[in-house]
Amino acid sequence: MSRRPYRVLHVIDSLDLGGAQVVLLNLIKYADRAKFEIEAACLHGRGVFWEPLRATGVPLRTLSFHHYFPSYAPGLMGLMLARGYDVVHCHLLASNVVAKPIAALCRVPLRINHDHCNDKLTDPRAWALPADTWANRFSTHVIAVSESTRAFVEAHEHVPAKRTTTIHNGIDCETYCPRPEQRSTARQRWDLPEDAFVIGGIGRLTHQKNFALFLEVAAGVLKTHPKVFFVIAGTGEDEAALRAQAGTLGIADRVRFLGFVGEMAALYPALDMLLLTSRYEGLPITILEAMAAGVPIVASRLDGIAEVLVDGRDAALPPEGESSAYISRIKELMDQPELARSYASAALEKVRADYSAARMTRDVEAIYLRYLEPVR
Repeated sequence: MSRRPYRVLHVIDSLDLGGAQVVLLNLIKYADRAKFEIEAACLHGRGVFWEPLRATGVPLRTLSFHHYFPSYAPGLMGLMLARGYDVVHCHLLASNVVAKPIAALCRVPLRINHDHCNDKLTDPRAWALPADTWANRFSTHVIAVSESTRAFVEAHEHVPAKRTTTIHNGIDCETYCPRPEQRSTARQRWDLPEDAFVIGGIGRLTHQKNFALFLEVAAGVLKTHPKVFFVIAGTGEDEAALRAQAGTLGIADRVRFLGFVGEMAALYPALDMLLLTSRYEGLPITILEAMAAGVPIVASRLDGIAEVLVDGRDAALPPEGESSAYISRIKELMDQPELARSYASAALEKVRADYSAARMTRDVEAIYLRYLEPVR
């Protein structure tokens, strides 16, 4: 006799801008609905990913109007007791700390922590690492988005290796693909000159993403290539300071702050290069999007990024934090367009082969089934 689909609840801190939210969206879009009945809940608010998630048709809940109003705790308990989930899959710190112990208390058989970044040692919240370490005592399994993140979980959070797996993020290669025919339309949409060389930065305007360095690099490039334009897509608490910095550097007229961009796939045709200057990452979705869109990449040589991209083969990966190194590699690709095209072509081939959202979802579901349908 066939059984009902396994019930899976994804829990995430919020549905604001972020790579974890993209991963969640892709896990839902590509889920095997014959085997899994999917639901999702965010601890507080709605955010920019609320409507895209609603469009998938899965039941979606928000459990509190603000993260300082913890109605999400009793809300989660009531939900888990009422629905009888087989899997609770937690994304980001608060969900791991709050939802997973509740899931254990409610005797949910499989409790997954999806670790998106090995940033606990640099997190300004002193409680982050000990709280995450404590919460992982209730994890049946931990999924890490990179080998470096997995090593961090094992070394610093003391999760046994047999209960960890690396599953690299995946991207929707149907949505993100090269579209050179849309270049003019995209340039017009964001008021960018048709003949300009445009370098983009994408992400939350926070300490982690280090857009202050992005602007320093921009100023250095503009000294010798004064017609380049830089665009920054994203929102965050650093926006006012970054706008002021652009003015101080004298480059405000060459930098566009685009704010939140709802259709990221529509922006990539406007870009000639992606510049990522992060201080730390797991495996940023932005990198995979740019690879799939055929945009050459200059990015910090961080562990998770270097697991996917090879410096000098499919990207330029200068050492993190050295502005002169970023400037040099950007100029190299600008002055040698055939080299930039070769990087982009190699990266496109790689992302299509190894980093699709469908592949990521099947790998995650294989972990579910390993526990739910063990070999007898």
